[in-house]
Amino acid sequence: MNLYLIRHAISEAESPSGEDSERELSDKGAKKMRQIAKGLRTLGVDFDIILTSPYLRAQQTAGILADVLKTKKKVVVSGNLAPGGNPDLLFAEINEKFSVDSLALVGHEPYLSTLVGILTAGGASVEMTFKKGGVCYLSTDNLLHAHQANLEWLLTPGILVAIGDH
Repeated sequence: MNLYLIRHAISEAESPSGEDSERELSDKGAKKMRQIAKGLRTLGVDFDIILTSPYLRAQQTAGILADVLKTKKKVVVSGNLAPGGNPDLLFAEINEKFSVDSLALVGHEPYLSTLVGILTAGGASVEMTFKKGGVCYLSTDNLLHAHQANLEWLLTPGILVAIGDH
């Protein structure tokens, strides 16, 4: 399985309601995410399904990815990708509901870095800078038991934008 962990794009500092979960992407964040998605398209990245956090900024990021990459299936919201989610429940959900070759997970920090640590280093803490709009690509045979994955690449938004501009 190709597994792409994607941090949501740049969002507004706060929502009108004051609820963190309702913060929207900023205009700059939405524009940059379109450029990032074009970079992924240039690299030949394709998703069967995009699984996203229920937070608005993550859902908007997932929508941009689906639009630019012409994702064949749909964007699916998962509470297991919300900040503070449970990785075991997320992996169980993926194994139970999604038999796909390529899956994108759109979420938040530090949860995404925690997932990388679980999948690549047996749960050890992994020091990494996961910028807003950054993408980490992991490959794995499955997520059933050992949760073992290989880190293929981690690309910053700037690199992806540059790739998309060519």
